[in-house]
Amino acid sequence: MYRRGLSRKKIAGLTGAPSSTVEDHIALAKALDPDLRSEHEAAGESAATPGMKRLRAVLAMVEATGRYPSRNADDESERKLAAWLRRRRRDADAGILDPAIRDGLALLPDWQRRPRDVAHEAKWRERLAALVTYRASGHDWPRSKASISGEEHELGVWLRTQRFKERRGKLSPKKAEALDAALPGWRVGRKKR
Repeated sequence: MYRRGLSRKKIAGLTGAPSSTVEDHIALAKALDPDLRSEHEAAGESAATPGMKRLRAVLAMVEATGRYPSRNADDESERKLAAWLRRRRRDADAGILDPAIRDGLALLPDWQRRPRDVAHEAKWRERLAALVTYRASGHDWPRSKASISGEEHELGVWLRTQRFKERRGKLSPKKAEALDAALPGWRVGRKKR
């Protein structure tokens, strides 16, 4: 692996071996094969080239379209870029991302955030805005009972979910603050009659 250009850290991550063990094995192999280091460096340079090409393609796409590549795109090359970016996110999470790739991706805002997380966040913001509009139009807190339908039911279910998450400590502090700022009294809801 080292001969093919992989770093010690990446080898440790792939094999599950401690970094110190990998370093010991590499040191022993270098002592036995003086050409190993030069082969490693040459392979590392050639291995980084396809990654740099993909990096440039992702940067160009985001700059041109304003969005990240999608794995559901019609275009095969975009799907390949999405898969490449997904692997780089995993590499970054595992701490084995090539520094040159990491520095290049750092030019993109929130490149490490998963598209699904971004979509969920946008949907959450939409629901909050819809509930603010609903309340501003003079309605009481929406109900979530099965006998209620339409917008009131959808917003009621969403609000009940936020209350449920908040009681169990699963609602993020940022979301709780946003609810507090936009909808004071959201935790209590309707007053009993």
